[in-house]
Amino acid sequence: MAMWQTKEAMTDLLCEMVRIPSISGSQAEKDFPELIIKKLSEMDYFLQHPDDLQQLFAEDGRSLVSAFVRAPEPTAKTVILFSHFDVVDIKDFGKWQDSAFEVKALTQQFYREMDRLPQSVREDLASGHWLFGRGSMDMKSGLAVHLSLLEMASQGAFSGNLLFISVPDEEANSVGMRAAVPHLLQLKNKYNLDYRVALNSEPMFSLYPGDDHHYIYTGSIGKIMPGFLCCGKETHVGEPFSGLNSNLMASLVTAEIELNTDLCDQDEGKPAPPPTNLIQKGLKSGYSVQTPHHSVTLFNLFLLERSIAELSELLLRKATSAARKIEARYHDEAEKYAKRTGSSASHQTVRVQTFDQLIHEAERSLGKEKVAQMIAAWINQYRSMDDRGLSILIVDQLAAYCNTLAPMIILFYAPPFYPAVQSHHHQRIQATVKKIQDHAQNVYRTKLIEQHYFSGISDLSYIGVPANRSSMDQLRGNMPLWNHGYSIPFTEIEALSVPVLNLGPVGRDPHQWTERLDVDFAFGPLKELLIDGIHELFKD
Repeated sequence: MAMWQTKEAMTDLLCEMVRIPSISGSQAEKDFPELIIKKLSEMDYFLQHPDDLQQLFAEDGRSLVSAFVRAPEPTAKTVILFSHFDVVDIKDFGKWQDSAFEVKALTQQFYREMDRLPQSVREDLASGHWLFGRGSMDMKSGLAVHLSLLEMASQGAFSGNLLFISVPDEEANSVGMRAAVPHLLQLKNKYNLDYRVALNSEPMFSLYPGDDHHYIYTGSIGKIMPGFLCCGKETHVGEPFSGLNSNLMASLVTAEIELNTDLCDQDEGKPAPPPTNLIQKGLKSGYSVQTPHHSVTLFNLFLLERSIAELSELLLRKATSAARKIEARYHDEAEKYAKRTGSSASHQTVRVQTFDQLIHEAERSLGKEKVAQMIAAWINQYRSMDDRGLSILIVDQLAAYCNTLAPMIILFYAPPFYPAVQSHHHQRIQATVKKIQDHAQNVYRTKLIEQHYFSGISDLSYIGVPANRSSMDQLRGNMPLWNHGYSIPFTEIEALSVPVLNLGPVGRDPHQWTERLDVDFAFGPLKELLIDGIHELFKD
């Protein structure tokens, strides 16, 4: 008996899954796989093949679901269906927090209070085919469609195998996906599988406010988080020219990087969004009249074709430009002050270096073994910190041991890192995209525009063919947490190198309280387009 083959059944499934508040890092996120396992284990296929349904655990105790459905006739051809079941927090929902995970109740509340909603939201609500709620768009609707496709496969609908993978932690550090990669490689080798594509159904992202175009993606954008620890020189507030305030340094570094289009990577002339600041703060604890002398600024930066080595060189140039501006600002104000007081002006020189250079300096001073012991102790002591905070702490503590080098600006990288991946030149992907586009246009009068990179960041980064295969030494050497609780299975990723494709539902306002899903498209045309694409992918 079919469970998820009608719009009504898929909508009920979506509501049931959204009702579990699987916020990244929560207990509900840990519990969520049990629902999927329970539902799939009731299917006739998995009653007959229980070993093909697995709950696999990541290093931190969270788990992912793997469900393998074989075609009626033995074949190596396999399409991987990827999804994630974690969602972001609901603090942004304000007065509607209690209903954030109740899709139908929240939608009805919004109907009753339509005058409180933004105009674009009112227009969608009035159409009658949009549902609201955290996770409705990103991405439990895509997960629902994948479960429907898996059910079809279990009834012999496809000439190839479907491998369903749903993971936790996509919204934070991709712990689930990084744990899935070795599993995928193990299955590939065990059964000699031919992975035709890694097919994700993340929702379509608008390229600009008001964008109502529909997209299909043949890659996924890369993301890196460069940080700059600014080490000044402490002094009493009554003698500010005897030191150098690190908050001034961080401010000028941020001014150099924030929204700087020189740092926009490009794909065939199309730029990625510019970098933007995520964290900027002084690291001084408590109040005193000593000036701040350690501050940090941390950025989100997107990657397309650029290598880590090229990026590092560019970032160091920007940091050096900021250093010269810091020196000039200090010199000019010191000269003005000296003239007014009849004193002599002091000067400051700011050096720029990488974390890799800093750690080698610490090892020369303290010994390699001692530095390794200190880093291990800090990680153990502050294990409750997130990866960003722990990265900052390690750089900060090592810089304190090398304080004779200050003033200085230290470039480092914090997790997570997502490699850019693309498949738009792959012949099978091109044929599949064309097939789906033609179907969308001819049957649904919908134009699907191909984008080379999904801009919302996705776990496809950890399985696809990297856009730039150059050495990751610059990343490893300048990431304080590398092999200290954070790593990426690059060897396994390279061994997989599966083409990627993303086609998902139409939605609006990801990670906002107005997150919503066009349920008519998701559980109608989208599913049919994916079915058509899967059939095309299984062709020789």
